[in-house]
Amino acid sequence: MIKLSKISKLYFHGAREITALKDISLDIRTGEFLAVMGASGSGKSTLLNLIGGLDQPTSGKIFVDNIPLHGISDDELTLIRRRRIGFIFQFFNLLPILTAAENVALPLLLEGAPFSRVKPQAELYLQKVGLADRVEHRPEQLSGGEMQRVAIARALISKPAVLLADEPTGNLDSVTSEDIFRLLTVLHQEGQTIVMVTHDSKAAAHGTRTITLRDGSIAEDSAIKK
Repeated sequence: MIKLSKISKLYFHGAREITALKDISLDIRTGEFLAVMGASGSGKSTLLNLIGGLDQPTSGKIFVDNIPLHGISDDELTLIRRRRIGFIFQFFNLLPILTAAENVALPLLLEGAPFSRVKPQAELYLQKVGLADRVEHRPEQLSGGEMQRVAIARALISKPAVLLADEPTGNLDSVTSEDIFRLLTVLHQEGQTIVMVTHDSKAAAHGTRTITLRDGSIAEDSAIKK
């Protein structure tokens, strides 16, 4: 499903070379819920950005749903991100001038679809995440948990091969966080492949597998016992 082969990522800070990831090989199976852990600076976000096509590796190969993400143009990466990869961010990234339904429909609107045609789909996904009564609300009228649910619905509307979550509850209280994790668990049980970056072992326990990064390399890789 997702395959990384000998991936390395180097950055330069002035004349200084920084190794963010070092020779990582990783297979993520369809339907897996993978939690990526590690200390700050271990390479977690870099790894997620590479899987999501937000950045390119310095060396190595990446495939998502059998599609290569390495060595392709920015335009090709943009289309893959829009059609095959769903993103959930810590800070929601909703557009304040759009309603919940319009925010959810945004990936399809960017493909040129008229809102009148895709609005029923947006409403269906809002219903799926428990927000059927918030269709016309704008972000300022929603709680943090509701905004994250809108963001999850937006990530799902393109029926992505993989859902990438970067500290999805980092901006939420503990009770709301549990609600979001229950929703992610349901999505996983329905067959959605999920890769989640987290620093919280309790959050990671919702997954089926954990890898721990240390200094840009995989230090541990283990199944989660339920």
